[in-house]
Amino acid sequence: MTDTAEGGPSLTRLGLAVCGISIVLDQVTKWLFLDIVRAAGGAIEVTGFFNLVTVWNRGVSFGMLSSDAELGRWLLSGLALAIAIGLFFWLRKAGHWILATALGLIMGGAVGNVIDRVRFGAVFDFLDLHVAGYHWPAFNVADAAIVVGVGLILLDGLINKTDNAA
Repeated sequence: MTDTAEGGPSLTRLGLAVCGISIVLDQVTKWLFLDIVRAAGGAIEVTGFFNLVTVWNRGVSFGMLSSDAELGRWLLSGLALAIAIGLFFWLRKAGHWILATALGLIMGGAVGNVIDRVRFGAVFDFLDLHVAGYHWPAFNVADAAIVVGVGLILLDGLINKTDNAA
Protein backbone atom coordinates (compact mmCIF):
# COMPACT_ATOMS: atom_id res chain seq x y z
CA MET A 1 0.00 0.00 0.00
CA THR A 2 1.07 3.58 -0.45
CA ASP A 3 1.01 6.63 1.75
CA THR A 4 -2.52 8.02 1.92
CA ALA A 5 -4.25 10.65 3.97
CA GLU A 6 -5.99 7.84 5.84
CA GLY A 7 -2.77 5.96 6.54
CA GLY A 8 -2.99 2.26 6.04
CA PRO A 9 -1.80 -1.15 7.10
CA SER A 10 1.65 -0.71 5.56
CA LEU A 11 2.33 2.45 7.57
CA THR A 12 0.97 0.83 10.72
CA ARG A 13 3.26 -2.16 10.13
CA LEU A 14 6.19 0.20 9.56
CA GLY A 15 5.53 2.02 12.82
CA LEU A 16 5.13 -1.22 14.75
CA ALA A 17 8.34 -2.62 13.22
CA VAL A 18 10.22 0.53 14.23
CA CYS A 19 8.67 0.24 17.71
CA GLY A 20 9.82 -3.36 18.03
CA ILE A 21 13.32 -2.63 16.77
CA SER A 22 13.60 0.30 19.21
CA ILE A 23 12.60 -1.90 22.14
CA VAL A 24 15.05 -4.64 21.17
CA LEU A 25 17.95 -2.21 20.62
CA ASP A 26 17.21 -0.48 23.92
CA GLN A 27 17.02 -3.68 25.94
CA VAL A 28 20.05 -5.30 24.27
CA THR A 29 22.25 -2.25 24.88
CA LYS A 30 21.12 -2.06 28.49
CA TRP A 31 21.79 -5.77 28.95
CA LEU A 32 25.26 -5.42 27.39
CA PHE A 33 26.37 -2.33 29.25
CA LEU A 34 24.85 -2.78 32.71
CA ASP A 35 27.30 -5.45 33.84
CA ILE A 36 30.26 -3.93 31.97
CA VAL A 37 29.84 -0.50 33.55
CA ARG A 38 29.10 -1.94 37.00
CA ALA A 39 32.26 -4.07 36.82
CA ALA A 40 34.27 -0.95 35.96
CA GLY A 41 33.05 0.82 39.10
CA GLY A 42 30.14 2.68 37.56
CA ALA A 43 31.90 4.70 34.86
CA ILE A 44 34.06 4.11 31.80
CA GLU A 45 35.70 7.02 30.00
CA VAL A 46 35.38 6.26 26.29
CA THR A 47 36.52 9.60 24.85
CA GLY A 48 37.13 13.10 26.11
CA PHE A 49 33.43 13.88 25.62
CA PHE A 50 31.68 10.53 26.08
CA ASN A 51 31.45 8.12 29.02
CA LEU A 52 29.49 5.02 29.89
CA VAL A 53 27.98 5.45 33.35
CA THR A 54 25.46 3.83 35.66
CA VAL A 55 22.55 6.13 36.48
CA TRP A 56 19.24 4.88 37.85
CA ASN A 57 16.52 7.34 36.89
CA ARG A 58 13.41 7.03 39.04
CA GLY A 59 11.72 10.02 37.41
CA VAL A 60 10.93 11.04 33.86
CA SER A 61 13.26 12.78 31.44
CA PHE A 62 16.37 14.17 33.07
CA GLY A 63 15.25 12.93 36.51
CA MET A 64 12.21 15.23 36.79
CA LEU A 65 9.45 13.93 39.06
CA SER A 66 11.96 11.61 40.65
CA SER A 67 10.67 9.69 43.61
CA ASP A 68 11.75 6.65 45.57
CA ALA A 69 8.10 5.83 46.24
CA GLU A 70 6.93 2.53 44.80
CA LEU A 71 3.69 4.17 43.67
CA GLY A 72 5.64 6.60 41.44
CA ARG A 73 7.24 3.70 39.58
CA TRP A 74 3.84 2.25 38.68
CA LEU A 75 2.19 5.60 37.95
CA LEU A 76 4.97 6.55 35.52
CA SER A 77 4.81 3.11 33.93
CA GLY A 78 1.04 3.34 33.53
CA LEU A 79 1.27 6.84 32.08
CA ALA A 80 3.95 5.76 29.59
CA LEU A 81 1.87 2.77 28.49
CA ALA A 82 -1.24 4.94 28.14
CA ILE A 83 0.71 7.36 25.96
CA ALA A 84 2.05 4.48 23.85
CA ILE A 85 -1.50 3.18 23.35
CA GLY A 86 -2.67 6.65 22.34
CA LEU A 87 0.23 6.92 19.90
CA PHE A 88 -0.76 3.55 18.42
CA PHE A 89 -4.19 4.94 17.52
CA TRP A 90 -2.49 7.97 15.96
CA LEU A 91 -0.16 5.60 14.07
CA ARG A 92 -3.17 3.85 12.52
CA LYS A 93 -4.11 7.20 10.93
CA ALA A 94 -0.57 8.22 9.92
CA GLY A 95 -0.44 9.48 6.35
CA HIS A 96 3.31 9.41 5.75
CA TRP A 97 6.26 7.16 6.53
CA ILE A 98 8.02 9.92 8.49
CA LEU A 99 5.14 10.17 10.96
CA ALA A 100 4.79 6.37 11.18
CA THR A 101 8.50 6.05 11.93
CA ALA A 102 8.35 8.86 14.50
CA LEU A 103 5.43 7.32 16.35
CA GLY A 104 7.13 3.90 16.32
CA LEU A 105 10.28 5.40 17.83
CA ILE A 106 8.37 7.15 20.61
CA MET A 107 6.26 4.08 21.41
CA GLY A 108 9.35 1.86 21.44
CA GLY A 109 11.24 4.26 23.68
CA ALA A 110 8.34 4.52 26.11
CA VAL A 111 7.91 0.74 26.31
CA GLY A 112 11.68 0.20 26.63
CA ASN A 113 11.78 2.43 29.69
CA VAL A 114 8.65 0.82 31.15
CA ILE A 115 10.40 -2.55 30.94
CA ASP A 116 13.21 -1.11 33.09
CA ARG A 117 10.77 0.30 35.64
CA VAL A 118 9.07 -3.08 35.96
CA ARG A 119 12.36 -5.03 36.13
CA PHE A 120 14.51 -2.68 38.22
CA GLY A 121 12.19 -0.06 39.71
CA ALA A 122 14.07 2.63 37.75
CA VAL A 123 15.34 3.31 34.25
CA PHE A 124 18.97 2.43 33.51
CA ASP A 125 20.67 5.38 31.79
CA PHE A 126 24.26 4.85 30.67
CA LEU A 127 25.21 7.24 27.88
CA ASP A 128 26.96 10.36 29.18
CA LEU A 129 27.94 13.20 26.85
CA HIS A 130 29.87 16.22 28.08
CA VAL A 131 31.76 19.16 26.63
CA ALA A 132 33.71 21.95 28.31
CA GLY A 133 32.55 20.86 31.76
CA TYR A 134 28.86 20.73 30.78
CA HIS A 135 27.16 17.34 31.04
CA TRP A 136 24.04 16.36 29.17
CA PRO A 137 21.93 14.26 31.55
CA ALA A 138 22.69 10.55 31.14
CA PHE A 139 20.33 8.80 28.76
CA ASN A 140 19.77 5.49 26.96
CA VAL A 141 18.65 4.21 23.56
CA ALA A 142 14.96 4.49 24.53
CA ASP A 143 15.44 8.16 25.42
CA ALA A 144 17.26 8.77 22.13
CA ALA A 145 14.43 7.07 20.22
CA ILE A 146 11.89 9.34 21.90
CA VAL A 147 13.89 12.49 21.11
CA VAL A 148 14.44 11.47 17.47
CA GLY A 149 10.75 10.55 17.19
CA VAL A 150 9.64 13.96 18.45
CA GLY A 151 12.06 15.62 16.01
CA LEU A 152 10.59 13.57 13.16
CA ILE A 153 7.06 14.60 14.15
CA LEU A 154 8.15 18.22 13.91
CA LEU A 155 9.82 17.55 10.57
CA ASP A 156 6.71 15.76 9.30
CA GLY A 157 4.62 18.75 10.32
CA LEU A 158 6.85 21.06 8.31
CA ILE A 159 7.21 18.85 5.24
CA ASN A 160 3.74 17.34 4.99
CA LYS A 161 1.56 20.37 5.71
CA THR A 162 -2.08 20.09 4.84
CA ASP A 163 -4.44 23.02 4.58
CA ASN A 164 -7.27 22.25 6.98
CA ALA A 165 -8.74 25.73 6.64
CA ALA A 166 -10.45 24.93 3.32
